[in-house]
Amino acid sequence: MSFIHEDFLLSTKTSRRLYHTFAEGQPILDYHCHLPPQDVARNRRFQNLFEIWLEGDHYKWRAMRANGVAERLCTGDAPVYDKFLAWARTVPATLRNPLYHWTHLELKRYFGIDELLDEKSAPRIWEQANAELAKPELTAHGILDKFQVKAVCTTDDPTDDLAAHQAIAGSGLATRVFPTFRPDKAMTVHAPALFNPWVEKLAEVSNTEIQHLPDFVDALRKRHDFFHSLGGRLSDHGLNHAFSDFPTEHEASRIFGRARGGHAATHQEHCQFAAYMMLIFGRLDAEKGWTKQMHLGARRNNNTRRFKEMGADTGWDSIGDWLQADALGAYLDRLDSENSLPKTILYNLNPADNYALATMIGNFQDGITAGKVQFGSGWWFLDQKEAMQWQMNALSNCGLISQFLGMLTDSRSFMSYPRHEYFRRVLCDLFGKDVENGELPDSDELVGPMIRDICYGNAHRFLGLDVK
Repeated sequence: MSFIHEDFLLSTKTSRRLYHTFAEGQPILDYHCHLPPQDVARNRRFQNLFEIWLEGDHYKWRAMRANGVAERLCTGDAPVYDKFLAWARTVPATLRNPLYHWTHLELKRYFGIDELLDEKSAPRIWEQANAELAKPELTAHGILDKFQVKAVCTTDDPTDDLAAHQAIAGSGLATRVFPTFRPDKAMTVHAPALFNPWVEKLAEVSNTEIQHLPDFVDALRKRHDFFHSLGGRLSDHGLNHAFSDFPTEHEASRIFGRARGGHAATHQEHCQFAAYMMLIFGRLDAEKGWTKQMHLGARRNNNTRRFKEMGADTGWDSIGDWLQADALGAYLDRLDSENSLPKTILYNLNPADNYALATMIGNFQDGITAGKVQFGSGWWFLDQKEAMQWQMNALSNCGLISQFLGMLTDSRSFMSYPRHEYFRRVLCDLFGKDVENGELPDSDELVGPMIRDICYGNAHRFLGLDVK
């Protein structure tokens, strides 16, 4: 039997029945990812396995470094085939790391390759995969069709002209591709060298003269409107933690003015300004019926030497350890008290906070929108079998997993769609074991529709995207 077989990760008869009957054939709604919309717009054809698989994958780079691979073979100037060989030599060392599962699931689903990847098999796999990549089924558009991806929500800066999204919309591509409003740079008053050029670009794209804080807010509203006009219905925020030290408008204006004058905000001022802007963004989302996403808990760019050499998103990040509940509860409560709390998804990176977030969402359900505040799927370092189970168990114990929006890729790679299959197998195994342990009724009529909804239906209904 091949390593990736039809019952991979499905440990019971019921798990297998649930997966193959209710989950396997469901389409994908990838409502949070980092795919480059330009690649979709030009229907990128990948020239080799390196381009589609290794080009920007910091998960692999971290494993390779830990295995003693030199940086030139990770992010450096080595030939791409040499980089692939270095990865192939690393793969056997990743046993019990999710990379081992992902690697072989991706090779099987994209290229029909059953062989285990190692130094000996690498040349054959390279040639076979490259031959498959020459076919139209594995261009950017072909991949989206192959994996039944109904919609993709990319992650976009408010200053982006969204030209790629407009091109995609007119291309006839069956998969809908929507922008997501990610205004993290709007809160960087502690770094004027970053903040001020960004504000100038915002002024240009919004056709707004930005002198004072109300001008800044008006420009952001215009961009929010523009995203909405192109079908965007989600925002996203990458935060260490929520902010709840709410200043007056006068105080926020003073902080903004000083930053515009080149004076970096203090830590307290930055927290105050971020709290002010997060209220603005929450109100904008609520006005339009959008869904707000908050990614909490990453400690980024820990290795300052490497960050200066390579920049962000190159594999020097880890789980943070901030107190989350007080500030998050205060932020959600402030918006709720104004009747301005949008539909919200909270993603947690520190498993120690799973139960805090799983119980927090219950404080702000409104009895109108089912699952209005969501505990989102495990992400980044928690995007693997064990942590998926932790998240689903916490949600089940403290809330309603029946309303869960399920999986997303959170990826820059077109090779990541098997993550949905991986999640669905873990989900069905979780339910299947409970059924066979007598902890859930052995009723496909009861359990089956719930599985289908978690895989696709809940997200389709909840997010309000224009997806048929």
